Amino acid sequence: MKITDVEVVVVRQDEVKMIGDGSQDTAVILVHTDEGITGIGEVDSSPEVVKAIVETPASHDQCRGLKEILIGEDPTNVEYLWHKMYHYSYYYTRRSVGIHAMSGIDIALWDITGKKYGLPVSKLIGGKFRDSIPAYCSVLMPETKEEIDALVAHHKADCNYHGYKFGWGALGQNEEKDVKLVEYCREAVGDNRLMIDIGMRWTDYKYALRVSKEYEKQKIYWLEEPFAPDRTPDFGRLADNISISLASGEEFGTMYEFQDMLDNGKVDIVQPDMSRCGGITMAKKIADMAYLRGKKLIPHAFKTGILIGATLQLIAAIPNADMLEYCAQETVLSKNLVKHHFKLDKDGNVTIPDLPGIGVEINEEILNKYRRA
Repeated sequence: MKITDVEVVVVRQDEVKMIGDGSQDTAVILVHTDEGITGIGEVDSSPEVVKAIVETPASHDQCRGLKEILIGEDPTNVEYLWHKMYHYSYYYTRRSVGIHAMSGIDIALWDITGKKYGLPVSKLIGGKFRDSIPAYCSVLMPETKEEIDALVAHHKADCNYHGYKFGWGALGQNEEKDVKLVEYCREAVGDNRLMIDIGMRWTDYKYALRVSKEYEKQKIYWLEEPFAPDRTPDFGRLADNISISLASGEEFGTMYEFQDMLDNGKVDIVQPDMSRCGGITMAKKIADMAYLRGKKLIPHAFKTGILIGATLQLIAAIPNADMLEYCAQETVLSKNLVKHHFKLDKDGNVTIPDLPGIGVEINEEILNKYRRA
């Protein structure tokens, strides 16, 4: 079997609001083969930039477009192709969106391999530890107590989640508001797990320490991305001075960045995003790094059903998974880009697909309706 084409489909809802919601657009990766098997992947990044990286012509030996690197290759040689892409696009792919583009392709290659051999990806990367996983509700932080109460009431009526995470949105505006919003969240969710994602908006360490001490009173399960990812020393200092677990990882790519954050940032919850960290190939290695250090791995999955499908396959195959991030933003793409979108059962768990590949099928009607390029 040979790769014949690598297609990037830019998909975007009619209006993209300037909020921290990655489910408003996406880059769908389709890797085509001469046997008629098409692999499906997704990238949580700037879709047009991803498309350019895949399709760009070569400038020289270490600066080639990813599509050019892959044409004619056997798609089931997944890890070899990861290293080939990394090596021949080294000038622009060492970090950030270059790795993002590789991630979506890597997911699609695993999807092809699973479809070729009739196995779910979890079986290909080591076998299954579990058949389902508890899900937590992931939403943006509202501005007021009334909005928080209404949001939680809506989602409690809909699903029996194992926890609630509020992030970005109204957080990071001032110290008093950061404290009050989390007090309102605790009142609304009761004894459920409560997670807070600052969205990298804190810039002052002492501010972060003061607010985090207030959060300890609310028994926060984890505090996510208090600082920008490059501020590893501040992560480490905060970890040493609060009892709340720190979480981070969605912005990182490759093992090198995760190693630094694990060892120097001292995070407790590791959050690789399959569509940014280097794909399933890299995420499995990151899971092993976390396991070696006694850390839980709870991937970032705030996107569409494609990313959830890939994430569930990793979660099935590792011992240190804990929960699934369930994107509860009600955008047209988050719930409708794949057929048979993943739903919670009565106990608040999501069943991990046992279908070949990553276990998803694209809803062609939605794909074509919102296709932009």
